[in-house]
Amino acid sequence: MLHQTIAVFGGTGFVGRHLIGRLAAQGRKVKVFTRRRERHRALLVLPGVSLVEGDIYDEAFLRRALYDCDAVINLVGILNEKGDDGAGFRHAHVALPRRITNACSALGIERLLHMSALNADPVNGTSHYLRSKGEGESLVHKAEGLKVTSFRPSVIFGADDSFFNRFAALLRMTPLLFPLACPNARFAPVYVGDLVELMAQSLDDPESFGQRYDICGPYSYTLYQLVRYTARQVGVRRLIVPLGDTLSRLQAFTLQWLPGKPFSMDNYRSLQRDSICGAGFPSHFGIEPTPLEAVVPCFLRGECSRAHYDHYRAQARRERPEAGV
Repeated sequence: MLHQTIAVFGGTGFVGRHLIGRLAAQGRKVKVFTRRRERHRALLVLPGVSLVEGDIYDEAFLRRALYDCDAVINLVGILNEKGDDGAGFRHAHVALPRRITNACSALGIERLLHMSALNADPVNGTSHYLRSKGEGESLVHKAEGLKVTSFRPSVIFGADDSFFNRFAALLRMTPLLFPLACPNARFAPVYVGDLVELMAQSLDDPESFGQRYDICGPYSYTLYQLVRYTARQVGVRRLIVPLGDTLSRLQAFTLQWLPGKPFSMDNYRSLQRDSICGAGFPSHFGIEPTPLEAVVPCFLRGECSRAHYDHYRAQARRERPEAGV
């Protein structure tokens, strides 16, 4: 079955904007839900895309809004909550998926793509974030009548990401010394373009029904390596000081009280487990994962022409993964 009218929750976020563009390029109709339509009118330039304003936690609204859809994609996720008891995470990662699956069941919608996270586990997750992500993932896969595919990525990078761009901003603001918590935590960064391509291909693929895909880029790095690499790309000289466990905890406890919560105790707990995959990118789809060295220099240096991209991609393929960091 070809799914032609797709509802996207979390479509105004980083991954969502890229995915909507890919779905529109496939000629699909896409409904994007938002609380403030005027903030995201730029999405309307994409063919077949409409913005629907409303409260996505209102099941009556969901049933009205989804009545003509034949597939749903849930990308909603938060990295921090107001407190530290897990309530905010469960609201976003468990309560919303439950409402979405209820609406799908009521309307006879059978197809759901769900964004989870690498290491998501309702029992053994090291943080509220990972446990709530695991609970939401389990919930949607257990829902009757739904053909679910969930995606469990490591950290995601791209031109408007909140990982490399955030560290670049922090490095620019911090004079001389940059104290880094959990420096040995490992990641296998995945390019947002590869992730959304996988999701778009999965939508109509029966082989993906019921699958939970761990998604990683081609190489893994420590957080220290990634921050040092970022500093080089933005051209700032900082002494990056790796913090031990006690000071990492202290930094997390302190920074979680600052506006914007740049780092929290829950973030610290998530970093106690490496965000890397046991296997490579799913081979079934024929997608060759993009090294970060092929993309990150483009957007951090402002060099995003196709010629620069091709140069960095070719260079990244030739070099050992440690060479750029």
